[in-house]
Amino acid sequence: MSSFESIVPGELGDPAVRAAEVPEPGAVTVVVPTFNESANIRQLLRQITESVPARLPCEVVFVDDSTDDTPEVIAEAARDCPFPVTVLHREVPEGGLGGAVVEGLKAAGSQWIVVMDGDCQHPPSLVPELIAAGERANAGLVVASRYAEGGSRAGLAGGYRIAVSRGATWLTKALFPRRLRGISDPMSGFFAIRRSAVTAEVLRPLGYKILLELAVRSRPRQVTEVPFVFQDRFAGESKSSAREGLRFLRHLVGLRTASPVARMLVFGLIGATGFVPNLLGLYGLTAAGVHYVPAEVLANQLGVAWNFLLVEHLLFRDRRGHRKGWDRLGRFALLANADLVLRIPLIALFVHRFGMGALSATALALVTTFVLRFAGTEALVYLPRHSRESGRGSRTPRRTV
Repeated sequence: MSSFESIVPGELGDPAVRAAEVPEPGAVTVVVPTFNESANIRQLLRQITESVPARLPCEVVFVDDSTDDTPEVIAEAARDCPFPVTVLHREVPEGGLGGAVVEGLKAAGSQWIVVMDGDCQHPPSLVPELIAAGERANAGLVVASRYAEGGSRAGLAGGYRIAVSRGATWLTKALFPRRLRGISDPMSGFFAIRRSAVTAEVLRPLGYKILLELAVRSRPRQVTEVPFVFQDRFAGESKSSAREGLRFLRHLVGLRTASPVARMLVFGLIGATGFVPNLLGLYGLTAAGVHYVPAEVLANQLGVAWNFLLVEHLLFRDRRGHRKGWDRLGRFALLANADLVLRIPLIALFVHRFGMGALSATALALVTTFVLRFAGTEALVYLPRHSRESGRGSRTPRRTV
């Protein structure tokens, strides 16, 4: 295996990166997820050519989900680049931008991997500094931060985007205070990570905030930051939208409910909200003259349907692939209604067998059936998704240009 000899000793901090320790094809792999960024490609590659290879050998991996001619533009622009350029085009953009980054992590051939956007808002001139900072601090993750001293979010257009960015940063740091300690900009899409510090298979990205996914699921022990000025977009329009915002919120819920205790808590909160459609349905049916017994049974199904929708989209979104929707709904409804049937015998058992009072027996029965319903829902409706074959990412067409 050959190695690069162009690194100047000491230039990348102390200890310096030694060429013999860097696997081919480069000391750093720059991963760029793209979606219809053809107007920015030439400018981005020109900036990388001017900023990176003179100080640090590199390769560039584009993971492309475009519906335009972006792959062709990359191929043409790559002819003038002094470093390898690879295009991974995905026909199915699973996981959005975050999923594209995971594909790039799997394809990277270097010890250091730098992730950056394809719209030129992340300055490639900072790539060597990110690696140098990581080597100096012996860090596994180096975050380019807009909020560290010396950084700026100047390229965020408009007060609305600034407010959304600040709000998302505050929310994520409030939800994950320990995991995000020392990271001032968890919403940054510009960072460097050691290949040995992350296992791509454990990541479950949804949308475009891949740094948050990395920090929460497999954060390296040592993290450092480098300030940077967020640039104006070179061409085109931002891909941020209300839909991406909803995906981000779903992603937050998925990360926050990764533990069984957290999932059970959210499951209970969702169940509590089901009382609203239940009571509204009961009121409407009894007002229409329906007897209260069948009205209660029917109204309960409204609550079950409401809970099912929330559980599907907030709690177990990543575990829906192995069963049909009607199968999941049928199993969920069966368990939810069995809760009512089981509760009365349990109350009778607690009262007559253990001598409990009616109120305490009812409370204990509610807790017992809730725990059983949560365990049954997780085990019988949303079995954990089994890992697919390890070569899944290799099916993405790869072309070195």
